Amino acid sequence: MPPMKNKLLADLKKTLTAEQVKPVVIPAPIIAKKNPDDDLDDASLFAKATRGATRLVIEETVSARPNLKSKWDEQTIARRAAAEGAADLPNEALSDTMALLNPVASEAILSFRRVGIQQSLFKKLKDGQLMWKAAVDLHGCTVEQAREALVTLIHDAQNDGINVIKVVHGKGFSQTTQSGLLKTCVNGWLQQHRSVLAFHSAIAKDGGNGAVLVLLKKQPKIIEEKK
Repeated sequence: MPPMKNKLLADLKKTLTAEQVKPVVIPAPIIAKKNPDDDLDDASLFAKATRGATRLVIEETVSARPNLKSKWDEQTIARRAAAEGAADLPNEALSDTMALLNPVASEAILSFRRVGIQQSLFKKLKDGQLMWKAAVDLHGCTVEQAREALVTLIHDAQNDGINVIKVVHGKGFSQTTQSGLLKTCVNGWLQQHRSVLAFHSAIAKDGGNGAVLVLLKKQPKIIEEKK
């Protein structure tokens, strides 16, 4: 074999031998750094997370009290009426239950006349020809406040010699009963009061269906005894 070919073969063998013994380099495994929080319990983690936070101060609030109105269902009113008995009239303690037994529509005309009252006198009251000298406005009153105000007005008017008064009750419409609460109560209270002779819804200039003119008994004059 020529010397040149021998040299080429020798070089090829050396190359193959070098490639076979070339070491394989294995990359070192990547080790993640340990999180120092891994050893903490839940309480410690929460304390660390909220470090530096300030407590939120919440001012005390008072919720608005709902305006609760009892339903005027007939069965409840009837049970109350049975418990109370007949209208409690002594000392003019007017019965709300007796009044509520006869609901009045908000646009209804109130009209009442006791037996013995002349029709001509009642017509004058109805037409607004009898001048009222004292009045009360019940707008915004509770039932209890309205009752007390009405009784007080009648008492004071009689003591002052006034026999025609005006009571402004409004129309206060209720979706539940299709009627006005205070208007219904005033209608019932006035019919129970022994000093009331008649009443009728006012003419337009005096309040119309939102007010009522009331004719009272004249208080007998007290004659002082001569000493």
